[in-house]
Amino acid sequence: MTTLSIHNPATGELIIALPADDAASVAAKAAAARAAQPLWAAFPLARRKACIEGFRTGVVRDLELLAATMTRETGKPIKMSRNELNGLLPRIDFFLQETERSIAGETVFDEGGMREQIQHEPLGVVANISAWNYPWFVGCNVILPALLTGNAVLYKPSEYATLTGLEICRLLHEAGVPRDILVGLVGGGEVGQALLEQEVDGVFFTGSHATGQRIAQAVGQRFVKLQLELGGKDPTYVADDADPKAAAESLADGAMYNTGQSCCSVERIYVHERSYDAFVDAFVQTVKSYRMGDPASEDTYIGAITRAPQLDVLAAQVADAKAQGAKLLLGGHRGEGPGNWFEATVFSDVNHSMELMREESFGPLIGIQKVRDDDEAVRLMNDTRYGLTAGVYTRDEARAKRVLSQVKAGSVYWNCCDRVSPRLPWSGVGDSGVGLTLSRYGIQTFTRPKAWHLRQPA
Repeated sequence: MTTLSIHNPATGELIIALPADDAASVAAKAAAARAAQPLWAAFPLARRKACIEGFRTGVVRDLELLAATMTRETGKPIKMSRNELNGLLPRIDFFLQETERSIAGETVFDEGGMREQIQHEPLGVVANISAWNYPWFVGCNVILPALLTGNAVLYKPSEYATLTGLEICRLLHEAGVPRDILVGLVGGGEVGQALLEQEVDGVFFTGSHATGQRIAQAVGQRFVKLQLELGGKDPTYVADDADPKAAAESLADGAMYNTGQSCCSVERIYVHERSYDAFVDAFVQTVKSYRMGDPASEDTYIGAITRAPQLDVLAAQVADAKAQGAKLLLGGHRGEGPGNWFEATVFSDVNHSMELMREESFGPLIGIQKVRDDDEAVRLMNDTRYGLTAGVYTRDEARAKRVLSQVKAGSVYWNCCDRVSPRLPWSGVGDSGVGLTLSRYGIQTFTRPKAWHLRQPA
């Protein structure tokens, strides 16, 4: 029997070795989900909603246990683990409140005996290959609306957040979701590959661009619904009329929160030349106040890097920036001791020949570049293959809208950053992916609209 070993990234210690799935078990679970899905879809929506309401109750009841589990296996600071779980609650409420309206049938024409209607049917069986950095947010953005709209879900949590994924399954099963309707899969890439080989009606993936490409190639000829939420190189521009200290404090948190391991973390900052020095000073002072240490400690802000290979990516970006003349203002080194640690790192005097301004860092690393005006900021913000989020800090809303309307990104921010709302669609352009989650559109994405042409007999 194969196993999956789960280690604590803060200490390197083995937490547990779990029995893992293989190709045969994945195929059997997929077949069971296929057989069970029609009955689940036939349940009244009220019954499916009751299961999700019970899941919410379980999250609230077990919140401290769930936060500790997530911190132990991902290295996320404990306060941020609690924040994620508490932040999940309004998302659950949104899905519960909006599903019925989002998938309600609609009569779009009724004249002369001809009636035209649109009905939303579930896709069927969907595969969800999820992420480790926000496992509750990312997993539930797919699982909950998929279940509410009548689908079965084959859910493979990241191998770096498997215990959390199993807790999601436990709570949903305890709340009444049948085990063949939400199916948890344990394993790494080989289990994900086996999942892609099953007869599914949709594939929903959150993770790296490289893995997203492989998934697209694997399912591209089968014409199933494919949704890919990939990376970003998220820029923000600080205009000359913004308060440099307030902008610096906000953006430091946006860059370093969750140890910079967020797809919407601020990864590039452009500052108008008139505010540059004041902003950089305030930014460095803010980041200096962030404590790196034991993720289980209440005063820790910078936790462990979840995936050990990312340490090499960060070190390479630091070396490249230094070699090309960037000024290292803070950090720049791996942390001492066992586990995966990297200091909060800030560079100034950067440019777009440097990797840290072009490729996703996914860690506590940021470059700050001086610009002459809004036009140069827009040009540099768009000088990327990604397009997830972008932001502007300015006192002038019209100026912010003028800048952001020119930037290619799925979400844009005025005087804020690193923010996700269940009421707004979460999507990207370019290499940041295809499709969307959240909002009413993110509920409908788990359905297939059927067109009805209904003629009354003469």
